Amino acid sequence: MSKKVFIVPHDFTSVADIALEHAIATAKPLNAVVHLLHVVAKDTQIKEAADKLDAVIAKYNNEGVEMMPTVRIGSIFEDIGVYASEHLAELIFMGTHGAHGWQHIVGSHALKVVTSSTVPFIIVQERVVKKTGYDSIVVPMDLHKETKQKLSMVANLAKYFNSKVHVVTPDETDEFLRYQVESNIIFSQRFFKERGIEMTSAIVSSSGFDKEVVKYAVSVDADLIAIMNLNRNSFLNAITANYEQYVITNDALIPTLIVNPVEVNTGSALGNMFSI
Repeated sequence: MSKKVFIVPHDFTSVADIALEHAIATAKPLNAVVHLLHVVAKDTQIKEAADKLDAVIAKYNNEGVEMMPTVRIGSIFEDIGVYASEHLAELIFMGTHGAHGWQHIVGSHALKVVTSSTVPFIIVQERVVKKTGYDSIVVPMDLHKETKQKLSMVANLAKYFNSKVHVVTPDETDEFLRYQVESNIIFSQRFFKERGIEMTSAIVSSSGFDKEVVKYAVSVDADLIAIMNLNRNSFLNAITANYEQYVITNDALIPTLIVNPVEVNTGSALGNMFSI
């Protein structure tokens, strides 16, 4: 059986090293291979970039995780998704320097990086991963049916790290919407219980749900917040209009798992990712 593949786009910054450390921590229990990818504009830059990637790998050589360097000529906006497809990657770990960095380094065009493939991203800021990985995972569950798709990936990460999962739902005053929220909680409880995963639930204010989610994540010392990109054809509009950008660039520096919805049922697609 071929090894699972994780990708770390590496631009030789400190936050890229932190993203790599997150990838290594996740790869260890799975015996996965981590691909370090650097994209250059012209062939004269290949040698220098390759040498730098080799130096990065040498720095983490004693971690016991197989790492493979790749330098490609092209556009980072497009090549990460293409590379992920070519190597059947299951997760991409990418660093960003907070809100300013998200706009400046990742930039509006580079949001295509996130939407260019069905592979989920873990976006990290300058927060070092724990030795035990992701012990505490917060999962906001709103009323979009697609949000349930991320539960399979969260469940499998939770199995690897023996994590506790915290499902957060908005406090809806409308009776019908409140019923849907309660149904989501019951669905989540059954889903995680069947997989032997400890889960708690909390209802927070629906006003400023983004800030309430982050505030709750801080209160439970979360290591990861899992969100959906609910508008993958126009991700920039989605994150400026909704809570995604605030969560991704949260001041607590908590890493964010971003899952793009897929046009199939939960069990067949995300259920096969990270299969136990």
